[in-house]
Amino acid sequence: MKTLFGKLVILGILLFLIFMAIGDILPPPLRQASLQTRATLNAWMVSLIPNWEPKTKPYQRTEEALKQEEQGIRQDGK
Repeated sequence: MKTLFGKLVILGILLFLIFMAIGDILPPPLRQASLQTRATLNAWMVSLIPNWEPKTKPYQRTEEALKQEEQGIRQDGK
């Protein structure tokens, strides 16, 4: 049997989810609060995912080849 605290926690979570889900149809002060809550929660969830930066530079060889080609064209054209 669940305790009263457990039931209150579940009820609070459900009310929070309902508040976020139907926030667009609430009156203006609550609508803005719901929107702000969703934006904050989205930003927090995105911040949990680290920015991926590759250890290698996949385009470095191509960029160097293009620079060498451009320099070769410039030298031939002069």
